[in-house]
Amino acid sequence: MNDVVIVGAGAAGLAAAIFAKRARPALKVMLVDGAKTPGAKILVSGGGRCNVTNASVDASDFNGGRPGSIRQILRAWPASATVTFFRELAVPLHEEANGKLFPDSNRSRDVLNALLGEIRRLDVDLRADCRIAGVTRVAEAFELETSQGPIRSSLVILATGGLSLPKTGSDGDGYAFARGLGHTLVPTTPALVPLLVESSAPLQFHAEVSGVSQPVGLTVHAPGLSPSRVDGSLLWTHFGISGPAALDASRHWLRHRLEGRVPALTANLVPGLTFEACEARWLDHAGRQPRASIGKTLATMVPASVAEAIVEHLHVGPHETLGSFTRADRRRLIHLLLAWPISVTDSRGYTFAEVTAGGVPLTEVDPRTMASRACPGLFLIGEILDVDGRLGGFNFQWAWSTAKVAGDAVARVS
Repeated sequence: MNDVVIVGAGAAGLAAAIFAKRARPALKVMLVDGAKTPGAKILVSGGGRCNVTNASVDASDFNGGRPGSIRQILRAWPASATVTFFRELAVPLHEEANGKLFPDSNRSRDVLNALLGEIRRLDVDLRADCRIAGVTRVAEAFELETSQGPIRSSLVILATGGLSLPKTGSDGDGYAFARGLGHTLVPTTPALVPLLVESSAPLQFHAEVSGVSQPVGLTVHAPGLSPSRVDGSLLWTHFGISGPAALDASRHWLRHRLEGRVPALTANLVPGLTFEACEARWLDHAGRQPRASIGKTLATMVPASVAEAIVEHLHVGPHETLGSFTRADRRRLIHLLLAWPISVTDSRGYTFAEVTAGGVPLTEVDPRTMASRACPGLFLIGEILDVDGRLGGFNFQWAWSTAKVAGDAVARVS
């Protein structure tokens, strides 16, 4: 019988196996995964470069679970430890914009190969192409029904991930296993996912400027709740919006809808400017160049194609000048620039989502060990939990941190 079986050989599962064996080399660890080649999600992450972690990681970078519990888990294995861990595996990292840390080689394949190489060095029993049909607890142990026959183990770590990027093997089976072992589930939605926009709704011009990127501040509004604000780059697309800002905002919009609210999304197209500062800029332009067109002046604040689309949708004459622009029209335009409505209808779904929001509540595990509070001998790590980070390497850091806590814990209790 195995000491530990880890279900799922993604980032969290691979790391948990490594940490458990390092903590106790004699431990009999089996790592099972339904895919023929483990780690597919690592390979496609970060555009094939793998954003391993972030230079600055805090509980405030995550949604879902209690911040205190998230903070406790992150402190047990901070981002600095991740950097050291991969450097020791001959995968040094470098920092890019917004604190994102990538392998120096810019190859996600090097990250996966390093993890698999360490798995082999530590003599972890890796079973690929091994589908799990069920996990049950019987007489102080676990029985796993698999496509390669039954497996018994004293302890089980569920590292099955969520539903995002199903082509990489994320099928949500882990949720069923967790529920069958006594856990509840927070309903799931895609997160870090592009959003679809209704083209026929008023003031929607995304298709006209498809491919254009610009800095924005996005705000998700829901009745009776404080708005959620994210800043970053927005990419206008033929179907709606994408880019870092849209991906980070998607989680908030989709959770509100799931919970029965009617969310709304607005974009500050001139981030960093207040109404007064924006108006002062318009008045300064008008004083210096009263014959300048509205469109050309607007193009000094937003991309030219966006300025052209805005002018068209507001039915401003192409040759209307700053001198003829009324105070009421100027103020209406400024209000819209600061809170342009974006008529979101849905997301592109799990197929395009980088992570899943929802899952097993963090309150149902012990943050000191990742042990289940509902089923003795069970541990849960990574994306299966109701914790999801914003864009920038935070979800990988959650995988590494939870894996470290669980790996050390199973080494102590087996």
